[in-house]
Amino acid sequence: MNRILSSAHLLSRRAPVLLTDHIPLLHSLRTSIPFSSLPSSVGRVGTSTQFPDEYPGQIYAFNWCLNGDGVTPTKKSAFRIAKPLDLQVAGLKKPKSNPLVVTTSSQNSIPEAGSESLPFESFDSTSLRVKEYLSLSDHLYCPEGDVPKTRIGCRVISNSAALAPNLLAYLERAPRKEPPVSLPVTVYVYEGDVDNEFSGYAIEVVELDEGDGDIERTVGSVVVSAKNPDIATVVRGIELCAEGIKADEDERAAGGEESE
Repeated sequence: MNRILSSAHLLSRRAPVLLTDHIPLLHSLRTSIPFSSLPSSVGRVGTSTQFPDEYPGQIYAFNWCLNGDGVTPTKKSAFRIAKPLDLQVAGLKKPKSNPLVVTTSSQNSIPEAGSESLPFESFDSTSLRVKEYLSLSDHLYCPEGDVPKTRIGCRVISNSAALAPNLLAYLERAPRKEPPVSLPVTVYVYEGDVDNEFSGYAIEVVELDEGDGDIERTVGSVVVSAKNPDIATVVRGIELCAEGIKADEDERAAGGEESE
């Protein structure tokens, strides 16, 4: 069951969901560099800025992107992982297999938000709690790439040092976008002691203002919280999100052809 969102926030066909799932944004420091000492004959174009406190795991542009995804890296240790070398920078081990094929089955069932077994309210409240757990984690590992056999981008936000390398090996490598942007599928995986383990996914329609008016796009999110998250469950959620996104894209394309 899809929800209609506006400006990439949770505004659904039902009563609007509170936007409290976005933790206060991390404020970055921008220090202008004065050039008053330069001769008047020297000119330049644009404004020069400096980010003196950046280091691996603390990149302002990526932190802002994570804020847009609802997670604030309060411990200043969030690693964007798009290629194997990024694993080394994050202090992680390389996966034993690359690419990694993950086989899923009915045992890896994961409910969809809006279904009888997972009301929207339960998914939203748990999603908020998991984002808070991730925001307070000592380190965040964020593999990203395309869902296999598609061109649908996916980013995983997790505190699991064990799971991140394998998820990078599962995702297909995709061009690295700068500055980083939110991707069609966002996966939140929290590893730790929780009162109740949880897994679920949601397919939602967002309206984006791209200059010529609002354009509908379908996005998906997967939420998994467990002491030992199962990669097959995470992958099954990713697959279901990709299937939902593709189905909506095909439906829009068919509707556009009929209107011509």
